Amino acid sequence: MNLNQKTKVMIMGCGGMLGQAVYNRFSKECTVLATDIDLNESWLQYCDVRNLHSAFELALEFKPDLIINLAALTDLEYCEKNEEDSWLTNGLGQENICLIAKRLNIPVVYISTAGIFDGGKEYYHDFDTPNPLGLYGKSKYYGEIITQSLLDKYFIFRAGWMMGGGPKKDKKFINKIYKQIQSGVKELFVVDDKLGTPTYTVDFADSIFRIVRTDFYGLYNMVCEGSGSRYDVALEFLKCLNLEDQIKVNIVKSDYFRKEYFAPRPLSEKLINLKLRKRDILFMRDWRECLAEYSSVFRMEL
Repeated sequence: MNLNQKTKVMIMGCGGMLGQAVYNRFSKECTVLATDIDLNESWLQYCDVRNLHSAFELALEFKPDLIINLAALTDLEYCEKNEEDSWLTNGLGQENICLIAKRLNIPVVYISTAGIFDGGKEYYHDFDTPNPLGLYGKSKYYGEIITQSLLDKYFIFRAGWMMGGGPKKDKKFINKIYKQIQSGVKELFVVDDKLGTPTYTVDFADSIFRIVRTDFYGLYNMVCEGSGSRYDVALEFLKCLNLEDQIKVNIVKSDYFRKEYFAPRPLSEKLINLKLRKRDILFMRDWRECLAEYSSVFRMEL
């Protein structure tokens, strides 16, 4: 696909941590309509992917050449407690997008997750069989299945442990650690029995842009290079903030947080970018390099 100022890109669910990066990347070179149900930016327009008719009307008016669906409920505990909302947002929402794209005969970008695997293996490549443990993974995996069954032209990108968006929008691990640091704690308690691959939103958004231009449609694992435990990520983050000698990191097991984080999680969510590498379209940097870059945002806040 030739992406230029005449290319119309409709980005759904663009108000979150990944949405900021995707909007920044695509709006530089394309005509973008960014939507969300939470209008937390001036450049957002209201649209609910769960409502097929209103989303379709908006698409007919805008006439996009590409739809990127970022709309998702990603809080695992919320998904477990709100089954219907999870299926409607993560499942039906993507099905609605596919129906719209099919009618308009345009490609779709769908963001999936390493959480579709059960953690029985340490590493997962693009061809491994998903077996999600919880509501979040099951609803996101349904999005993969329906996209592949309804469309011929699609990109499915599986992300890992997402980081990006800064203190304002990052709802994941890095900002949770940062908030503890900001509150003045001198000790952190972090698990070492959960393994994964961090995924920087800036690299992820840039990779989407570059891969969409190739027209190499399909499903891809797309995470930063390298992997580690939550403990490894916490140590590296402290190092980036020059706080490794001031804050102690205690290793605990997942049971330590069983009340707060009761949703089932795989032991390992490590993804391998097998297809991207073999097709020579792997643009993701090492997670440590990305975390060092991302940490500059937090250093300014301390």
